[in-house]
Amino acid sequence: MSAATILIADDDRSIRTVLGQALGRLDYEVRSTGTAANLWRWISDGEGDLVITDVVMPDENGLDLIPRIRKIRPDLRIIVMSAQNTLLTAVRATERGAFEYLPKPFDLKEVVEVVQRALSESPAPATKQDFGLPGEEEDLPLIGRSPAMQDIYRVLARLMNTDLTVMVTGESGTGKELVARALHDYGKRKFGPFVAINMAAIPRELIESELFGHEKGAFTGATTRYSGRFEQAEGGTLFLDEIGDMPIEAQTRLLRVLQEGEYSTVGGRTPISTNVRIIAATHRDLRLAVRQGLFREDLYYRLNVVPLRIPPLRERTEDIPELVSHFLANAETGGTAPKSFVPEAMQRLQDYRWPGNVRELENLVQRLTALYSQDVISVETVEAELAQSAPGSVHEAGGDDESLSEAVERHLRTYFSAHRDGLPAPGLYGRVLHELERPLLSLALEATRGNQLRAAEMLGLNRNTLRKKIRELDIDVVRGVK
Repeated sequence: MSAATILIADDDRSIRTVLGQALGRLDYEVRSTGTAANLWRWISDGEGDLVITDVVMPDENGLDLIPRIRKIRPDLRIIVMSAQNTLLTAVRATERGAFEYLPKPFDLKEVVEVVQRALSESPAPATKQDFGLPGEEEDLPLIGRSPAMQDIYRVLARLMNTDLTVMVTGESGTGKELVARALHDYGKRKFGPFVAINMAAIPRELIESELFGHEKGAFTGATTRYSGRFEQAEGGTLFLDEIGDMPIEAQTRLLRVLQEGEYSTVGGRTPISTNVRIIAATHRDLRLAVRQGLFREDLYYRLNVVPLRIPPLRERTEDIPELVSHFLANAETGGTAPKSFVPEAMQRLQDYRWPGNVRELENLVQRLTALYSQDVISVETVEAELAQSAPGSVHEAGGDDESLSEAVERHLRTYFSAHRDGLPAPGLYGRVLHELERPLLSLALEATRGNQLRAAEMLGLNRNTLRKKIRELDIDVVRGVK
């Protein structure tokens, strides 16, 4: 059996060389060119088993070439590579029929794996998609070119043409609703409504009415019929934000909708069929909530069909300059004078931990553009603003939406900030465990009214282990017993 032939089109000679050598060592036949014209001629002549093409080439955009290739050779796999690492590039590549999109700079091992997968998988049926994508990069809802964001773009591009339920997780302020918006605005339901509901903002007794609607007279105060969010989102997307705050009773009704594709209004008897795409989001650990009996396990698996984690800003600090530029442009559009940051100020922004994530960064930029008259923001100005929003702020002090891991991290940061070189004294691990164990065991004993057997079962510890820790930590066993 003859070796597969791979056609490479990229105007960068060094990239053609690196790819050619790597694939050649695997016994593939490789033909390389720096123009789209040569690539098209080879494909028209029936050459090649796989195409790797750049987007920006001197004579034609590689994305514009894909539909022509698909028309004459629909089974030919196409891998798109680009330094224009935005969501729009990933979506356009997928929408036009590319097998895979890889951002530059690329990981050579990943390229080889994608090539091998493309050559081994059976060709998918040719489909034509037209999502009516925006034409300008500034229209994009998501900003960033870091590897973490590239992974998200590629997943989103694959999900655009599906109705799969997506569970978006991430800390507060990371942009979970923006991700949901992107899935809707760039997907096949973009012409339908996008309806969002925040479970944490709705009184528990009203959530079922808000979701499913109610009939006139269904309860005191129901003077007219009300169409719920499912009805409002018909044909489009329903975004269930902070799903972890949904009461158990409402979880049961939502599960039925996901299973049966129908629901009933509060006070209604006739089932109503529904056609909506569900996107859920939470900053909580739903697996822990399931173990604690606060969230239905069957609903969790129904919602978690495609899990998508949004990284906190501290994990993609290389995106901060681009985010700042975007927020500055928005402020200028709103009427403020053009501003910029000195390099030291920008570096300070990248060094900061951003407990409030992208939302905190946006708020900071808005304050700086509105309250300071200088055209160039200094590092001293940034330091002054960060000092006001760090220790003592609502978020740093532990807001209602702060998770346990965020609270622990906030506390642990004090161990490091107290030392000039950032290195606490030896034995930190033991000291931290001691601080965590003592209140945990004390609260467990208080909750069980001093019953060590029940406390051990609740904690998942052996009873003898619990007794040993009680002695070591000098815990009052009868705490809370009356």
